[in-house]
Formats: sequence, C-alpha cells, structure tokens
Amino acid sequence: MSQKPPKSVRLGFERNCKEIALDLLQPGIPLPAGIKETVKYHQIRTSVQAIGLVEPIVVAHSRETAGTFTVLDGRMRLEALRELAAQHALCLISTDDEAYTYNKRVNRLSVVQEHRMIVRAAERGVSVQQLADVLAVSPGAIRQQFKLLDGICSEAVSLLADKPATHGMFKVLKQMKPFRQIDVAQAMINLNNYTIKLALAMLQATPPEQLTEAATAKGQRAGPTEALQRLQRELAAVQADTKLLEEGYGPANLQLEIIKTYVGKTLLENAAVVRWLAKTHAEYLQQLQLIAEIKQLPTQ
Repeated sequence: MSQKPPKSVRLGFERNCKEIALDLLQPGIPLPAGIKETVKYHQIRTSVQAIGLVEPIVVAHSRETAGTFTVLDGRMRLEALRELAAQHALCLISTDDEAYTYNKRVNRLSVVQEHRMIVRAAERGVSVQQLADVLAVSPGAIRQQFKLLDGICSEAVSLLADKPATHGMFKVLKQMKPFRQIDVAQAMINLNNYTIKLALAMLQATPPEQLTEAATAKGQRAGPTEALQRLQRELAAVQADTKLLEEGYGPANLQLEIIKTYVGKTLLENAAVVRWLAKTHAEYLQQLQLIAEIKQLPTQ
C-alpha cells in the first residue's frame, strides 16, 4: 500500500520583515473617531518617538490595488509614524488577508516580553527617564524591570515567556533553585494559573534543599510554626478562590456559550451586518470577533 506524500505546510507569514513606504500602507479598518485623544494612543506615539518601532506592523498584500498593503495589526502605530513624519515602517507580511479577523490572533506583550523590550530599548541608548515617561511609570519601576529575570533559570523563562505571569510571581520563583523553578512553572502552565497565591503555596511546599540559601535562612528565622501557619493561610485562600470559581463556572459558561453562538452564527455570518459594522463601528466588530473566538472562560 503506497503512502501519500506529506502535505507541505504553508507559512502564514513571509520569512523576513521588510521596510515598506508608509504611502503603500492602508488600514483595513479606519481608526475610531477620537482615538488620538486617548491615553493609549499618546503612549504609543511617545513610545515610537522615543524608542522606535518595537513590534513590526502586520500587513497583507492588497487585493484591490497592486503594490499596496492592507494593515492587519498596528493601525495606531502606523498613524503615530505618519504624525512623526516617518517615511518607512518595518512590516511583517502575512500570506493571508485576514483584515477582519487578525486581531483575535494577536497576543499582547507578556511580562517577560515587556522586560525584553525595555532592556532592548536601554541597549539602544534610551534613558531610564525616557522609558518611564513613555510607559507612564516611575524610574524605580523601570529599574526593577531590568532585574526582573535575575535569578530565574533560562528554562523557566522560556516556559513563561508568553504566559500572563506577574512581576510578583517571578519574585517568588527567585527563592527557588533552577530545577524547582522549572517544576513550578510547568505546574502553573498545567493549571493555567499564574497567581502569586499559587506561587507562594508552592514555595511553602518546596523542600529546603530546593530553596536558595537566602530563602532557607529566611525560613529558619521565621521558625517552623510561623511557616506552617503561613502555608495554611495561603492554601485556605487558594481553596476559597477555587470554590468560588467552581460555583460560578457552570452558569457563566452556559451564558457565554449562548452569547458566542448568537454572535458567531447570527451576527458575524451576516455579510451585511459585518460590512455595516466595519464602516460605522469598527471597534465593536473587533470586540464581537473576540467574543466569538473565546474557547474557555479566562482564569482569574
């Protein structure tokens, strides 16, 4: 029996980013009215001016005008570049025109990615004060960002790179040795839970030989009774949160399924409705697409 040759996998994007003239880039959906007055747009414009374009603009070849491109993600970055009189932008070219549905596939910056962006900007010569102004935080917070991954092994960083981990969770991980960091990171991924409460509970359950010297000394100063009491409090808090989630999961999931079905099957499969939303309320269309693509309830 002859075997069929394996099917080739079609890449979703061209392999390399390209510099494209701004005149050739056209937003698939116009920016909502008043967007330039928002804090978000101001932050993006200030960031582009101070740091440059960190994430490339995602585009696809236009089906209407040869040689031009439709912007799938990065409309505000494009507008900021135009306001700053830039001539070109670094673009990632998609092989599929998903102008109406691309945003649902975009993952926003995680804590690790944000850390790397800040470090990269600093290496380019951007000062701490400039970064603080761009991100609307204190200079001290920027300095803390530089140290975010100090003491975290590379394997744990790789596991958590694109996860919604928190700054506080990494502070807890630093008290563990590398192999334990990997175990805890994998456990959090399996549970889809990246809260400080869970990290602290796992820290308290960590054998002394898997803790750093500083964490071991701290535990010895606290004494076994105090450490046990703290562990009990953390576990009780985790159990209470879990119970609340279990009680509300069923009704919330049913309601979500009803909403998803109506949005996906009734609204977004109606071409006339989609065209009207795209022309008059583009921001509503994006939110409806996000709702239709929800696979499960988010973990708190």
